[in-house]
Amino acid sequence: MTDTPVNSGPVPKVVLRRPTAAQSDARLRRRYRSERWFKALGLSALLVTASFLIVLLADIGIKAMPAFSEHSALLDVTLDPAVIDPDGKKDPATLAAADYASVARAALMTAVPGIEGRAARRQLSGILSAGAGDDLRKLVLADPSLIGQTLKFPLLLSDDADLYLKGGGANASEVTGKGSVVPSDTKDQITLTSSDNAFADLAASALRTGGVKDEESGAVGLTREMASKLIAINGGLVKLTAITPGSATGEVLTPLTSTDAAIDSSWKIVTYAIPEGRRQVGDQTALFIEKLKSSGAVLEGFNWRFFASGDSREPELAGIRGALFGTFLTLLVTLSLCLPIGVMAAIYLEEFAPRNRFTDLVEVNINNLAAVPSIVFGLLGLAVFLNFFGLPRSAPLVGGLVLALLVLPTIIIAARAAIKSVPPSIREAAIGLGASKQQAVFHHVLPLAMPGIMTGTIIGMAHALGETAPLLMIGMVAFIVDIPTSLSDSATVLPVQIFLWSDLPEAAFKQRTAAAIVVLLAFLLLMNGLAIWLRNKFERRW
Repeated sequence: MTDTPVNSGPVPKVVLRRPTAAQSDARLRRRYRSERWFKALGLSALLVTASFLIVLLADIGIKAMPAFSEHSALLDVTLDPAVIDPDGKKDPATLAAADYASVARAALMTAVPGIEGRAARRQLSGILSAGAGDDLRKLVLADPSLIGQTLKFPLLLSDDADLYLKGGGANASEVTGKGSVVPSDTKDQITLTSSDNAFADLAASALRTGGVKDEESGAVGLTREMASKLIAINGGLVKLTAITPGSATGEVLTPLTSTDAAIDSSWKIVTYAIPEGRRQVGDQTALFIEKLKSSGAVLEGFNWRFFASGDSREPELAGIRGALFGTFLTLLVTLSLCLPIGVMAAIYLEEFAPRNRFTDLVEVNINNLAAVPSIVFGLLGLAVFLNFFGLPRSAPLVGGLVLALLVLPTIIIAARAAIKSVPPSIREAAIGLGASKQQAVFHHVLPLAMPGIMTGTIIGMAHALGETAPLLMIGMVAFIVDIPTSLSDSATVLPVQIFLWSDLPEAAFKQRTAAAIVVLLAFLLLMNGLAIWLRNKFERRW
């Protein structure tokens, strides 16, 4: 039987519709327009990201700049033997225990004479830092022969005085008063009386700028949120609290020499443009600082103390040296553990481990551990290293162990990727020349993969440098003044120091927080820059 083809009829003719030249041009223009839009959107995203980064860095930098400078008062300091060395034996223990703070206060009282009253003297003493005497102690211990001499020495100012000077002061201005004014006394609370309404303009100005008028007496009361008004008269200074056209009541900041009438240009109106409520110091203290400043005794210099001192309750004395040493010891433990373990684990998994369910399970767990939140490692360290093994809290040893657990998965993954990038021909050539599997890996593959391994290690260490949460869980949040010298000493690290300072109420600690952030960012940029340099210098294209 012969198969006969089935006649399916004529094959339909396919007509190809070719676009016209105009349609092709329109379609091409649409593609080019879409490409330009895509490029523009990508560029816009980069510009927005860069602008946010610039604003963030600029804000941190502006806030941090004041912390890198400090103010001190260059005063004539008399190293009184009766205070420093009453026995005259120059015994180091006696010299170290002397009251150098009183010596510093005596020098300040001499520089600003005529201060009466316990409150005023206390405010004057508050200009100096609590650590001003410590600098004198170091000077005397280094050279006991200075005892009994008077020398020029810079005494550190307090954080409030330092912030006041960095803020530009009170912006004082003077206007010559007109008319006759008679003070009722030379100190304490006094009343300035004028028979020709010498305070009329001042009272009207105070009422316009927020003063509160007493309807019964007609006096305009001044508040802390208003620009401070002071009267300079008869060698003294009076801070006004209430004003009427014919009189003014106030508190004497600097004692007057007499109660005689001041006529015409012999008295002045001094205005502090920045209100007292917006300054770190009151009018009395601002007056003392301005006196020191006008005499040329105030000096400004680089704040080496910020890098040379440990933590302190006083902002002007606080530094990051302890945190830097703690960070170094912690990262040293981290690197010593995670680098050899991570590289050996990567070599075994990539070159020697059999492919079975167990190794697959290990690889999956390593990849999962790299994505685990860091605080989980802190909880693990708290449960295992502290509670079970009883290691010391807040020690670089424990911090390094916790961070090593955190960084280890990252280093293993980076090392495996670097080893995998070495061509198989390197292994085959080494084995073909008689090398064993181990020799081929350690003599040929590992050296070629080392640049990638080091890059991944540095990036992992930079990640560990910025971690705070796991270290908080193991107690590295303690207030540490001393510089750690061993792995078991109590210590803190730079990120935790930043966390501690950011929670303190003093305004000067905000500046030091920003300055510590700048230092931390500098280390992170340095480590990432080193990783990029190593990659570009030693990377090979296969």
